[in-house]
Amino acid sequence: MSTPLRGSQKARDTLEYLREKISSSAWAVGDLIPKEPELMELIGVGKSTVREAVRSLAAFGMLETVPGVGTFVRSRTPVSTLLTEFLADHDLEEVLVYRRSLENEAAQHAAVHRSEAQLEALRDAVRRDEQADRDEVITCEQSTTPGSFHLLVVEASGSKLLLDLYLGVISVLQRARAQGRVILGTTLETMHLDHGAVLRAIEARDVRSAAHSMALHVDRDLGLRTDMLDFSRHTERAASLIGAGYDPGVAIEQAFAEAAPESGTGAEDDADAAPTADEHDVEAAGTGELEIDAPRR
Repeated sequence: MSTPLRGSQKARDTLEYLREKISSSAWAVGDLIPKEPELMELIGVGKSTVREAVRSLAAFGMLETVPGVGTFVRSRTPVSTLLTEFLADHDLEEVLVYRRSLENEAAQHAAVHRSEAQLEALRDAVRRDEQADRDEVITCEQSTTPGSFHLLVVEASGSKLLLDLYLGVISVLQRARAQGRVILGTTLETMHLDHGAVLRAIEARDVRSAAHSMALHVDRDLGLRTDMLDFSRHTERAASLIGAGYDPGVAIEQAFAEAAPESGTGAEDDADAAPTADEHDVEAAGTGELEIDAPRR
């Protein structure tokens, strides 16, 4: 996709320099780009030329300037930004289903295409989150944060198109999260187990287990607030997740007590139905017998 910029050849060269740094991930999403004086020296142009190029890329959603802080990389290409605006007009539950498809595809491709360096980065992400204080864990709704587990899986897929589509989808969900419409629907402990299962499948280059483990995880890691507050054992979605080893009583009590202090789940009557952490770990790793339905109510 071309990004027109009026002016001299120097202005066009400046724009191309910035775009190449971003699209190649030399400047990753979330990174601060060099300050104006550094860019002027690197490219050999004046301040006005640098500012014009930055404004052009900001208009396409690739850069974002925060006064007093600097300019951040917001998107690797204009594609994910345009997709974000397009998806914002669609039902959030449909966006969650689309995100599930992208994550499953990414996990399968990562099992095949991941490099040793990417595998080590995934291991580091899992170790970091397991050892971090609760308020320092990079949770699933923060998946555009550099070094986050989900973003690393998508990057390890080797598909730039998948990455662009994924960033667009997550941007929509992050906006909805900020508005309180999308919530983290699992405990940190379960999230760690799920991430570990996905990691082991990718380590083993087991495509089937990677798909099963990621499907189980994304079926429960994010959800709509109204959906989760109405969550009960009698819904089709609940039956699917409980059959996969999900204990809705624990998740709702810990995650949504403040939002719905009097809502019950009926989980107390069937406590024996929920598997232990070890049993969950075996199932999440993928046995070839687990069937996961698409999220629905």
